[in-house]
Parts: sequence; C-alpha cells; structure tokens
Amino acid sequence: MKPLISVIIPSHNCAQTIETAIQSILNQTWKNLEVIVIDDGSTDGSEKIVRNLASRDERVRYFALPWKDPRRINWRGVNINAGYMARNYGFEQARGEWITFQDADDASLLNRIEVQYDLAQKYDALHVSIQWQQLRPELVGKKLDVGAVLRERSDIVVSAKETSRLAKETKGILMGNWFPHGYVPFIFKWFHLFRPFFFKKLDPYPGTGGAVFVHRSVLEKIKYRQLDERIWPSTRGRGADRDFNFQVAETFGKSFAFNLPLYLWRVRGQNPMFSNDEYDKYIIR
Repeated sequence: MKPLISVIIPSHNCAQTIETAIQSILNQTWKNLEVIVIDDGSTDGSEKIVRNLASRDERVRYFALPWKDPRRINWRGVNINAGYMARNYGFEQARGEWITFQDADDASLLNRIEVQYDLAQKYDALHVSIQWQQLRPELVGKKLDVGAVLRERSDIVVSAKETSRLAKETKGILMGNWFPHGYVPFIFKWFHLFRPFFFKKLDPYPGTGGAVFVHRSVLEKIKYRQLDERIWPSTRGRGADRDFNFQVAETFGKSFAFNLPLYLWRVRGQNPMFSNDEYDKYIIR
C-alpha cells in the first residue's frame, strides 16, 4: 500500500483562496493523504469553509493554532512569522510517513505530490523541492508531463552535493553552533557593518521553499525557527523556509531540488526560469 502523506496548510485570513488550495490537494493523483489545516488566528470566516470541506472529505483535518506569536510583526511592520509556528504545530498533528506543505493562497498541479514521492524514491532523498510557476486559472486542475520534461531537458536536477555546498557557502562565520547568535537580534545581524559575519552569501534555496517534501525522520532533528534563531534568514527578515531547507540540507546531505514547475504561486509575475511560458507545452489534463 502506498504510504500516507501529510499536507500541512498554514492559514491566516485566506477565505478567498483556501478552497482552491485544499481542492488542488484533494484532487491529487496521490490519494492516500491527509490535509492538515492550521488556522493561525484567522478572523475572516475561513474556518467555516475548511470545516465544510472536512464534512465532505474525511481526509481534511482542521486545527486552530493554540498560541499567538508576540513577535509576529517587526519594527518595520513586516510579518516575520512566515507561518513557522503553524508548520511546527502541523508536524505534531501529522500522521504521514512523508510530509509536505501547501500555502492557503496557492495551488498545486495535480501530480505534484506523486512526482515528489517518486523522485524521493529514485534518488534516495529525504528532502525534495520543486519549482513554481505563476498561478493562472487555466492551470488549476491540470498536470505536468514530467516524463516529457525529463526526456527533453538536461537542467532539471540539483544534486544533494550541490544543496549541501550551498548551505555551507551561504552561512556566516558567526552562525555556527560555537557562537550564541540566537541572542543577537536580527536587526543587528543585518546592520551593514556586522552583516558579513552573519551572512556570507544571500543565494536562495533551490526551488520552492514552501512546498518541500520531507521524510518524517527529518523532524527528529529539524524544526522551523523563530527569526533571531534562523541561521539562513532572508534579506527581508523572514526566511523561515530558507532557513528550514538549508538546515535540512546541511544536516542530512540528502536534499535534492528539481526544476519542475509543479507548484502554482499566486503572484503577478512569472518565474524567471520559465519566463516565456516554455513549460505550457508540458501541461496535460
């Protein structure tokens, strides 16, 4: 029997989009899954939408995050939580052998999870990331012809050796375990005079950081971290995903990324890797 896969959806006031997000998971070609919605303080009626879906499909499970983050908004008014608390709480509820994520305002092509599982098996990976493309209505409910992509393109695989190398090259000299960097507020780390000691390089983690696929054994050592504890935060002072993924890559050395645009991100522009809609020919029903 195929293993159970847990899909964690952090949600904060996403009533307008969350049904599309959940349905894109329930309609996946991989059927043995559970959808764990972690409501992070929503006030817009999204709970009712999720509970209605749960009444029609027992794979949907709703949880309200039982605590609030007092440091959610930083001094610039930016939400720096980035869903890290909801994702960690989702780990506690997950029953699957493998765990992945779906943002409540995005969607996925229908074979996204099956492809990530198959790639994890083929490459003996513990951690698999894929790429994104712009969420367009005509893509919802479609699949990517991954076989055709792999036959016709040679720039698909980012190896575990490469992700591990990036993890080391992007970590500042004072971000090791020997220095108590967690006691240094992010604002001081980002100050231009100190920045070189905390941020060696600012390269992003390869792929879509919020839709990675991980084996549950990873969670024995790795969790999402609050901002001041992140070794790989982003330049905006968020970077919960970037920190989590580089942390997994460095710790286990079994992280692969694949340039397959299986995730649909609700943004205005297209992924620069696929700026000419060159992957449209690979979209199938």
